[in-house]
Amino acid sequence: MSTETPADAEPSEEPNDGTAVSPEAVAELQARIDDLETELADLRAEREADSDKMVIIATKGTLDMAYPPLILASTAAAFGYDVTVFHTFWGLDIVHEENSKNLKLSSVGNPNMPVPNAIAALPGMDRMTTRMMRGKIEANDVATVEELVRTSLDSGVDLQACQMTIDLLGYDEDDFYDGVTTGVGAASAFQEMQEADIQLLV
Repeated sequence: MSTETPADAEPSEEPNDGTAVSPEAVAELQARIDDLETELADLRAEREADSDKMVIIATKGTLDMAYPPLILASTAAAFGYDVTVFHTFWGLDIVHEENSKNLKLSSVGNPNMPVPNAIAALPGMDRMTTRMMRGKIEANDVATVEELVRTSLDSGVDLQACQMTIDLLGYDEDDFYDGVTTGVGAASAFQEMQEADIQLLV
């Protein structure tokens, strides 16, 4: 006599200890499992969407000080960071489409300039040191400020221009590169910094 269970037989809902499990209990347990799986999937999706965040405050608008925020921002974006650069006061010139092409390198008070301040203050010294710096940039195939701005924007970096400083310096919103965020202020920058994993002041 065969003791094999037919292939299409219904699985027993009765455990080995003989205690019967009602279909309602099985359905309730399955519903709880489904809810937990949904919550787990949501948490995984939220974690993937919640990328690391970096905020840079750019306050200086000289040629040498335009590079650090732009290089850091574009590099961080390449590593998957959500990056915001808030430009205020002279830092606005970095994202000002016209002014960014004519940034100067200051000779006076610059510890990297191998000349005394008395000589650095002479007329024409800033033009000379700026020309020397631009020559080094070109000779070493370093990207220009304009190229770095566009690279940052293309990489998804949020380049912001402080609205108060725009008004103070008499700039117009159309003076900035396409893609630069205007209409933001210190409150927005502060909130961004609160949420950021890395905050830098340049």
